[in-house]
Amino acid sequence: MDFVTLPEAGRFRLKNLRTPACYLGQPGTGFAPLSLTVADGRLADGPADATLDMKGAIVLPCGVDMHTHLDKGHIWPRAANPDGSFMGALTTVAGDRAANWSADDVRRRMEFSLKCAFAHGTRAVRTHLDSIAPQDDISWPLFDEVRADWRGRIELQAAALVAADNVTEDGAYAHTADLVKRFDGVLGAVTYPIPDIARRVETVLKLASARGLPVDFHVDETLDPTSATLRVIAETVLKTGFDAPVVVGHCCSLSTQDPAEADHTLDLVAEAGIAVVSLPMCNLYLQDRQPGRTPRYRGITLVHEMAARGIPVSFASDNTRDPFYAYGDMDLVEVLREATRIGHLDHSRGDWAFSVNRTPADVCGFAPCGKLGEPADFILFNARSWTEFFARPQSDRVVVRGGRAIDRTLPAHAELDDLMEGK
Repeated sequence: MDFVTLPEAGRFRLKNLRTPACYLGQPGTGFAPLSLTVADGRLADGPADATLDMKGAIVLPCGVDMHTHLDKGHIWPRAANPDGSFMGALTTVAGDRAANWSADDVRRRMEFSLKCAFAHGTRAVRTHLDSIAPQDDISWPLFDEVRADWRGRIELQAAALVAADNVTEDGAYAHTADLVKRFDGVLGAVTYPIPDIARRVETVLKLASARGLPVDFHVDETLDPTSATLRVIAETVLKTGFDAPVVVGHCCSLSTQDPAEADHTLDLVAEAGIAVVSLPMCNLYLQDRQPGRTPRYRGITLVHEMAARGIPVSFASDNTRDPFYAYGDMDLVEVLREATRIGHLDHSRGDWAFSVNRTPADVCGFAPCGKLGEPADFILFNARSWTEFFARPQSDRVVVRGGRAIDRTLPAHAELDDLMEGK
């Protein structure tokens, strides 16, 4: 049950709110007092017809989830990871994709995830789409339809996901790049150590540049310290002068590399203007998993060192109930809570709250949120401090879209049972 009831219409004012000081341009790790006025579904100033005393409740902007896999989501009941390993995830997803990923199957699972994200307070999502042929010709037109259906509720972007071995200047990858351009997407690839990785990265940038596309890479999703393709990406961006936005995700191997090598790579990333998205829950699930052995490493990348260099750092959901991550619900409050615990974001800088809303919105180019005249999209929490905020799931949060509290009822997992039958 919601902890507060908002007026259905008219101009109303919420007083005695508090928000992280960073949102008001103030220093420190604490909160600052705030009042909000809503009129005609937008943030406003001036008098109000009604005023509610929020008694110190926290308010945050609606979330932006910039690294997800809506096309993989919720296949776990029919395609469970056999051993929790990265290779187990790869092979299981490949088999399920070939057998089951029709347009109807992908659409229904995408819609389910988006219902969850919307109910939790997310206003924008970037999803990666497996784009190995023939799946690209199925998923990209379908994504365009889903994006149109969700316009006004969740703003959507898509990024192509193709293994670096399949990146070529012509043939199937060039066809995928044309689809990405046609559907206003983001070009991408998964990078890992192969002999000609620098050439493959340069090919991605070349095809993206020719089509005016931004780029989003999966990078070094391993704890092997010899996997250093992040440095290759940064060097190639600098060498080519590629000037469209570049995002890299995961970058797990930085956490096991020699500190001097990692520092050098991060200096290059900062110089190249590359943004990073960390996926702490999925990486914690997959990395350093060995039978009968307690994991030693967390898998999270060097987010503190990145932030200290001015590199934009975001956190995101990544996979949801699929072989890469058996859990999750597209809830960015959970993502921020777990990132704080896994990455020790507490006792640190005061602007980590940006990492699940303002920073990813800026990086991806989603519409801004939170200024006067913009839609009144925000989340109210029955918590007055970070320790209260992170102590509970905040299941009684109030999600406000266009000035009105939405119905936060989550879809039942049973809605997808027929897709899993006989699998």
